[in-house]
Formats: sequence, structure tokens, C-alpha cells
Amino acid sequence: MTSPATASIPLDRGQRWRAFWVCVSVAALTILDLSKVNVALPSIEQALGAQSTQLQIVVSGYVLLFGLALVPFGRLGDQRSRRRLFLIGLCLFTVTSIVCATAPTTEILLAGRLVQGLAAGIQMPQVIGTIQQLFTGAERGRAFGLFGATIGVATAIGPTLGGLMIALGGPTDGWRWIFWLNVPLCLAVLAGVVWLLPATRRATPGRLQLDPVGLALFTVMIVSLMWPFLFTTGSPDDDPRRWWTLAAFGVVAAAFVWWERRYEASGRAPLVPFRLFSIASYRNGTLIAATYFTAIPALFLLTTLFLQLGVGLEPVFAGMVSIGFALASAVSAWYGGNLVTRLGRPLVVWGLGIVLTSVIVLAVVAYTVPAEIVAYAMAGVMLVAGVGAGLVVAPNQTLTLAEIPTSSGGLAGSVGQLGQRIGTAVGTAVALSLFYSAIYRDEAADEHGIDVFHDAYAYGMVSVAVFVSLAFLLGVADLVSRRRGAASRG
Repeated sequence: MTSPATASIPLDRGQRWRAFWVCVSVAALTILDLSKVNVALPSIEQALGAQSTQLQIVVSGYVLLFGLALVPFGRLGDQRSRRRLFLIGLCLFTVTSIVCATAPTTEILLAGRLVQGLAAGIQMPQVIGTIQQLFTGAERGRAFGLFGATIGVATAIGPTLGGLMIALGGPTDGWRWIFWLNVPLCLAVLAGVVWLLPATRRATPGRLQLDPVGLALFTVMIVSLMWPFLFTTGSPDDDPRRWWTLAAFGVVAAAFVWWERRYEASGRAPLVPFRLFSIASYRNGTLIAATYFTAIPALFLLTTLFLQLGVGLEPVFAGMVSIGFALASAVSAWYGGNLVTRLGRPLVVWGLGIVLTSVIVLAVVAYTVPAEIVAYAMAGVMLVAGVGAGLVVAPNQTLTLAEIPTSSGGLAGSVGQLGQRIGTAVGTAVALSLFYSAIYRDEAADEHGIDVFHDAYAYGMVSVAVFVSLAFLLGVADLVSRRRGAASRG
């Protein structure tokens, strides 16, 4: 038995693009919250007395619940109303933003942040599934180009927006303004879903197929994988026993694969159809995206921390360094989306090469440029990095989903998003632990000098460079594979 079918409702060009912009607004809202909270961590620490582990969960806990929700709600969206899931997710996101904004203690902030991640995970699969359903061919490339541009802007502009809220609200309560900002944004997007998003599909009646055993195994598998990284801060107080959960991950992952294959062999629809990974374009594109997103959020976080803690910039100015990245990635993502159907994988490889070069140059600039002007120099390098980033995300998304049936678009997109969220959690934990371990080693000093932060930033950027290099090598391998396949068919 397959998943309950859905009948697409024909839409004209204006309706398709109207639906697209509503979906992209939802995606921007969820991604924006991944990056704009980063600059608030020092303020939250000061206001609530949060410990380093709690600060890590403020960022990574959101990512954990985001990732956990992606696959089941992607599956649910493919079977039922994506519009209804948009409404549920947005309402929950609004409520949890208010909880975070008014949190009197760190514990309540963490609880609100976790559920906020769940709300984000409900919405994102519906975005990818809807775009995959509405567009084909070159028009799909343009749509994913605009989608990538929006995601790039949301990711890069987040630190600036967060810093501005702290500047307006003050060092004590400015971080609360970051969460209050979500409320009018959520209400505006909700209005768009209610009044502007047309119905795109008509679900076929029938029982939901959600594979409850697979869902339980999947939950334990993801939590056991991400758990040690959630509690990795670089502090000497980090509990080394946390890494034992990776052994549990190995066991549960094996059980999950066995169950899913058995479940599918019985004629039912598994939570994750592993046949998707037999499609080379999907498998390779998903791996490239996962490794790339292991690096990029950590790049923004490290740069912001270096400029705030090491150079002494105010949060708003530290965040502004990434504005060039946002603008450049938006422009290049648009061009990349239009060119990808003609140029293909080489476009992504060139983009990754530009990003990798920029990462190395950023580390050199941090070491060699005087503190008075280092922010300007880093902003220039970020501008170049943004050009490369725009050529990665949107074209890779188009290539990844090119051979996926539209009936599985939500699930396929959510599995890819899951890889990105796991990558974000792992990359952030690795980079932060390297950054802070360099600072903790300088225990003798009451106040750390700029040299210590030079080392901390360089150590953290090593991990960023490694993950971008891995994405680059995967892109080259996929390019070679495609050319060999084309030659053999010729």
C-alpha cells in the first residue's frame, strides 16, 4: 500500500507565484530565528545568569526539535492539507515567541525555545513540498533561486536584526525584543496564509499512514545523535560521558533501517523510503547540503562572537558585518536558480570553491588586520563569500529534487532539511567548543587579550573550512559521476 494520494488543483501562473511568496515568507521566519538569536547569548547570560550549557541549548535545542519534526510532518503534509499545517505551526510559533519574550527564568526560556523549534519543523516541509509541487523545469529553478535568495538573506541578516533589537531594548531586555519581533511577523504571515494562499491539493480520504514504530525509532535515533553535541561547549566542565549516546545512536539507527525496510516490504509506506537514496542526484545533493550547512551557521556565529568578545563591537555592529553576505547571496542565488538548468553541478562546485577561499581569508584577516578596521575587512570578505553561497543553496536544491516525484516532495525535502539541521547542530557545537576551549586554556588571565580571541577564532574556523572542503569534494565527486554517466549514455 502506498501513501494516500492527493489530487493537485490546477493553478494559473499568478496563483502559483502568490502561493510561492507566502511559503517563502514562512521559511524566512523560521530560518531568521536560527541566526538572530545568536547575538543575544551574551545578553541572556547576563540577564538570566544562564550557564554555558543552557546557552548552547537556546541555539541547538531549537535545531533539535526543528529536525525531529521535519520528517513526520513532511510525511503528514504529503498526505493531508499543507495549508492546515501552516496555520498550526504559525500559531504555535507565535505563542512560543511570547513565552520566550516574557520568560522570567532560563528554564522557561529553554522550554519555549524547544517548542518553538517544533513549530518551525511543522512548517518547513510544507514550504519545500509546495514549491516542488507547483513548479517544473526552468520555472522550478527560478522558484528555488528566489527561495535560496530569501533563505540567504534571512540567515545573514539575522545577526544584524538581533543586534538592532538589543541596541533598542538595552543590554538587559534587548534580547526579549528579538522574540517580541516574531509576533507581528507571525501575524503578517498568518494573514498571508489565510487570505492569499490558494488551495493547491485535494486529499484523498483514507487513514493516515505515519509508521508509529518507525517514528519512535526515528525520534530516539535523532536525539541520541544530537544529544552530545547539544552539551558540548568547550568548557572543562563538559561531561565526557555524553559521547556514549553515539553508541546508542548506532544501535537504534541499525534497528530503524531494518524496521523501515521490513515495513516497506510488507506493502506499507515507511516513514523514510530509502529508495529515495537510490536516486544519485537526490543522495549526493542531500549530502552536499548537509555538510555545507554544518559549516555556514558556525561561520556566522564565530564571526559575531569574535567581533563582540574579542574586538569589543556592539551586537548591532557585529551583526552588520554579514549584510554584504546577505545581499550578495540574494543576487547570486537568483542568477544561480536561472542558470542551473543549463550549467548544472559545476555552478555549485564553483560556489563552494568561492566560499572555501573566503573562509580561509577570513581567518587570515582576523589575525593580520588591526582591530580598529578588522570589521570592515571581514565585511568585504563576507561579501565575496555571499556570492559563492548564492551559487550553492538554490542550484543544489533544484538539482537535488529534480528527479523526485511531486507526491513525495514534502517528505524528500524534509529529509534534506533534517540533514541540514543535524549539520547545524553538529557544526555549531564543534566550532563553539574549539572557540571556547582556546579561551578556557588562558585561565591565568583575568581579562583575555585580543591574541586569545585570534587563536579561538582560527581554531573554530578550521572546523568550518573542513566541512566546506568536504562539501566541495562531494560536489566534485558528483560532477565526475554525472559526466561519466553522460559519456556512457552517449
